[in-house]
Amino acid sequence: MKVDQRKRKSSRLLGRKTNLQLVLLSDTHELHRELNVPSGDILIHAGDFTMFSRSLRSIIDFNEWLGELPHRWKVVIPGNHETFLQTNPANRSLVNNAAVLINEAVEIAGFRIWGSPVTPGFGPAFSVNSADERRLLYDTIPDNTDILITHGPPYGILDSGSDSQFHAGDRELFNAISRVKPRLSVFGHIHGCHGVIATEETIFANAALLGPLGDIDEEPIVLTIPQK
Repeated sequence: MKVDQRKRKSSRLLGRKTNLQLVLLSDTHELHRELNVPSGDILIHAGDFTMFSRSLRSIIDFNEWLGELPHRWKVVIPGNHETFLQTNPANRSLVNNAAVLINEAVEIAGFRIWGSPVTPGFGPAFSVNSADERRLLYDTIPDNTDILITHGPPYGILDSGSDSQFHAGDRELFNAISRVKPRLSVFGHIHGCHGVIATEETIFANAALLGPLGDIDEEPIVLTIPQK
């Protein structure tokens, strides 16, 4: 997989025909009310909407905020901060204004979407240190997946700062994406790497909005895709 590492802040057209607007965000950490969320058809949040799930009120408020947004479809995955969803999966009912994906798929507007909160060793929630276990999990991603949502990035793609040689991304996830070739890979987790890059097969978007000082430093990413 050859990656064009040039970041793109603007929307990217992924084809022709009748188009849908995707609004992508991640790592809002209880600051969702500070966002200016663009209108669109499908809203995707790639995890870390809480701060270690410390407040039930903040979880309820996040769900209420989702319900106030005009997007027809909303998809959310947990991140490593959403301990309330790992300790009791039934708690997903607290976020009932979106489809919550935990290593599973949903079909929306003809798009096959698969989502996972797993990251390699970042804890406290949904951390899987074993590469073998992550490989087995990613082997379950259907080959016909159009949009892949993961909390963490694949290795080497929007997973390190410009002045760092350290890559926080997951090699097993990278290998899975190389196999599946989704049209879009959405993730967050690594703050300061917000942006969009592309290969011939896949558009990659790091939608993390929180900056290094704990403030919202970025804007949601908007992508335009042809409706199936």
